[in-house]
Amino acid sequence: MRTIDPGLAAHLATGVTTLCRCWRVARSDGVVLGFTDHDRAIDFDAVSYEPQSGFDASEDTAAAGFAVGGLEVLGALASDRLDATDLAAGLYDDAEVSVFLVNWTTPAERHLLRLGHVGEVTRADGAFRAEIRGLAAALDEPNGRLFRHTCDADLGDQRCGVNLDDPAFRGEGAVAAAASRRRFTAGGLDGFADGWFERGRLAWTSGANIGRAMEVRAHRPVDGTALIELWQPMHFAIAAGDAFIVTAGCDKLFATCGAKFANAVNFRGFPHMPGNDFALSYARTGDVNDGGPVVE
Repeated sequence: MRTIDPGLAAHLATGVTTLCRCWRVARSDGVVLGFTDHDRAIDFDAVSYEPQSGFDASEDTAAAGFAVGGLEVLGALASDRLDATDLAAGLYDDAEVSVFLVNWTTPAERHLLRLGHVGEVTRADGAFRAEIRGLAAALDEPNGRLFRHTCDADLGDQRCGVNLDDPAFRGEGAVAAAASRRRFTAGGLDGFADGWFERGRLAWTSGANIGRAMEVRAHRPVDGTALIELWQPMHFAIAAGDAFIVTAGCDKLFATCGAKFANAVNFRGFPHMPGNDFALSYARTGDVNDGGPVVE
């Protein structure tokens, strides 16, 4: 059962209210933003809630038990703090959202309506629509190990154990020439074998894309430089001189784990597990020369 602030409860009982909604958005990079559908700024808990930001919300739904409720937040990119490039770069993905009902004449009289996280975000014609998922949404996510031939650990995590700060698995370079936002040549990666960084992670340390990262699709030495192709284009153009750090990639195979990383002891797959052919096989009469059973 929810407990409403006594002051807010008394205000609601008057029948004539001065209420608004406030949204607190806390991104994973530590940035905290506040927005309100009121026409004046509201301040509480060290956050200033910006007015007239174009925010609006759909009907808020909730259900008993573990059913996943939620709402959608709609708005125009009217606020200086709502940057379209930040939305496109994914800085709002899984951001924590707190929705408050506030007496705008006395902000201390408020009630937390919902606590959730940003789900799918879509943009069109200068506006956005963000899905706010309730806390119960986490219970709808699949968990547990997968039994398969390939490794289910992430390269460099605690289960894997590979140290990606090792110079053998880490390179620092700078763009020599860029053909597009996902394909360029770079210097500083001499000595690394063909394909060494494929499926690895490239993080930009300077240039327009600083702080952003992308997975590497292809890596090939070409005439004293390295040709790098990313899986997805970067949001901003890549320019000569842009610096980056790139780490080795892994195809999750047992042979690669041993040969490339000398880490077969920590392999988190089941390379010798029988496959579907074995599970669907059956016994038949053996060859007349040996008389033994044969499994097909």
